[in-house]
Amino acid sequence: MTITDEAYDRMVAIRIRAFADKAKEITDAGAYDDLTFSQKLELCVEAELDARFERRCAKRNREARFAEPAACIENVTYLPTRSLKRETLERYAGCSFITDARNIIVLSATGAGKSYISQAIGNAACRQSYSVRYVRHPDLNKELAIARRNGELYECMDRFIKCDLLILDDLFLAETSMKATTDLLEIVESRINRRSLILASQLTPEEWHLRIDTKIIADALLDRVVHNSYLLEITGPNMREYYSEIA
Repeated sequence: MTITDEAYDRMVAIRIRAFADKAKEITDAGAYDDLTFSQKLELCVEAELDARFERRCAKRNREARFAEPAACIENVTYLPTRSLKRETLERYAGCSFITDARNIIVLSATGAGKSYISQAIGNAACRQSYSVRYVRHPDLNKELAIARRNGELYECMDRFIKCDLLILDDLFLAETSMKATTDLLEIVESRINRRSLILASQLTPEEWHLRIDTKIIADALLDRVVHNSYLLEITGPNMREYYSEIA
């Protein structure tokens, strides 16, 4: 028994290409001859389901707008001089913190890996069917400022409020205006105890006050975030320099 070109084209037309490819492979290769019809059919169905899963993951990855789309927990480098534990990252990659509406604060010096680790956890969330959005804090401020001028502020804010996981990188990299900080507080307030955040920064939460003009807003922001967050502090070598040396 073989799959004719006409049958193959019909399966492709109804968007089960992976099923069709697997069916053609099974009928063309003698290695599957000992399998029953049901077993062969199951392999075709599994191939189609796997392909659809990968397409959905790729779509969520694109929608997340990662700076490093390929970042993943499996490729994290663990060094004796680096304060990263495999079991900790694997636990975060399990995404129970999203289920519990908890947050993660990732702290490190420049180049030590906070951005990569944050996006790797985000990638794991995409693979578990969570909606994710990644944005650098300076870029968030720009997007909100443009949206405000265009009369689209609340629609823009909703994109950062309604995703299951918001990754805010380079938090308080520079001083932030009162208006921008108020917008950030509104986003955080709308997410607390509902949806999760990953906040990546070179500054500790205690130092965020240095970047916020108003103490009341700074206190409100810290109160809403810190007490519901896990802290991941990364110390060790500059990983960009490390990879350039071993290349």
